[in-house]
Amino acid sequence: MAGETEFPQGARADGLPAALSDPARLAAVRGTGLLDTGPEPVFEDLATLAARITGAGRAFVTLVDEERSYWKSCVGVDVTGGRENPVRESFCYFLVGFGGDPFMVEDAAHDPRTRDHPGIGPMRIGAWAGYPLLGPEGEVLGSFCVVDESPRTWTEADRATLATLSRSASAEIHLRQSLAASQHAHRLSADLAHTLQRGLLPPALRPVPGLDAAAAYVPASASAHHDVTVGGDFYDLFHAAGPYYGAFLGDVCGKGVEAAQVTSMARYTLRADAGEVLSPARLLTRLNTAMLTQEAPLFLTAVHATFRRTRAGAAGRVCLAGHPRPLVRRADGRVREMGRPGTLLGVMEEVDLADTRFRLGPGDLLLLYSDGAYEARPAPGAPPEAAREPFGEADLHATLAATHGLDAAATVDRITGALAGHHGGWASDDTALLALRVPERD
Repeated sequence: MAGETEFPQGARADGLPAALSDPARLAAVRGTGLLDTGPEPVFEDLATLAARITGAGRAFVTLVDEERSYWKSCVGVDVTGGRENPVRESFCYFLVGFGGDPFMVEDAAHDPRTRDHPGIGPMRIGAWAGYPLLGPEGEVLGSFCVVDESPRTWTEADRATLATLSRSASAEIHLRQSLAASQHAHRLSADLAHTLQRGLLPPALRPVPGLDAAAAYVPASASAHHDVTVGGDFYDLFHAAGPYYGAFLGDVCGKGVEAAQVTSMARYTLRADAGEVLSPARLLTRLNTAMLTQEAPLFLTAVHATFRRTRAGAAGRVCLAGHPRPLVRRADGRVREMGRPGTLLGVMEEVDLADTRFRLGPGDLLLLYSDGAYEARPAPGAPPEAAREPFGEADLHATLAATHGLDAAATVDRITGALAGHHGGWASDDTALLALRVPERD
């Protein structure tokens, strides 16, 4: 268990930290309303990002009560046996026992704090890194953690990522508690967010000479986000400089007013800088600096393309910042991914971003999209006979391939229709699509 570890508030009779049984902390955990509830997109997305960015393989958003650790989200874990384990078999109690200080273990089997811990074998823990989920009054509700099967060194980038994601998870919990406590505040916040979002998406795409373009935004179904339907997905298409145009699609990790603020900042920062900077990687680097300077409350994944019309079709460069790779559908229906993965924005000062060149010929189409286009999940509470596998990347590729010969608008309509049909009209997450196509020659 905790071995010879000394906790500031002492230990219980079973050797675990006394803070686990603190009445105020337990009331705060129960007050989240998250114990014994199923997975939800916002927490799944945060855990997925943590596992992907750190490379740890497994990630958890965990609520810790007196006797157990409940996994609100768990990535890379088989949950057929349940979504929890006894608190004595969880490293999360260290965060509670130490009052919310981060807890990092690089070699669990040999670290004197954990080498005798009963969870190392069953949970295959080689290394563990966790940051606290904090309540409004600083109560330690649980942990946001990643687990690696092998010992490893946790880098400063890993720590910064986990710190940011844990704050985002805590902020989501706080938002829900605030909404539940005051329906009046909820209505005011929602009204303001709707007002802000009306200006976030262009009312109509700007025409690009010689190309056809189309876009769509499909908000998540209301109950997926407790009736707060203002999402963080957005797109833009605009003239940059000379013959060049810019196409941008972003996904703010979060909902509501704060997401609207980040969306507005991103859109207008890019438009302001696009006239003097044509490199998408440099533009996104500038946006990252602006987000950090202005202390943006949420982080952002994005894809940005700068392109121009050519005699053969179109040519340009694209850059990814923690975002799904765009797809190119050739005139014959072949589909391929494009671009190099890069760092998400608004977290670290140093970002790894790179441009990838592309060309489009007659009949070719470029599709930018948010992760709602390939992570469509069944509606909560759907009966087993109505449940289907998520609409995944292979489904998106196949749907796009089947649209060859269609223009941009028809292609976008076909994809949104496929998503709606897959789960009977239920949208588990916001989805944004932006398509650019070179018309076929007569």
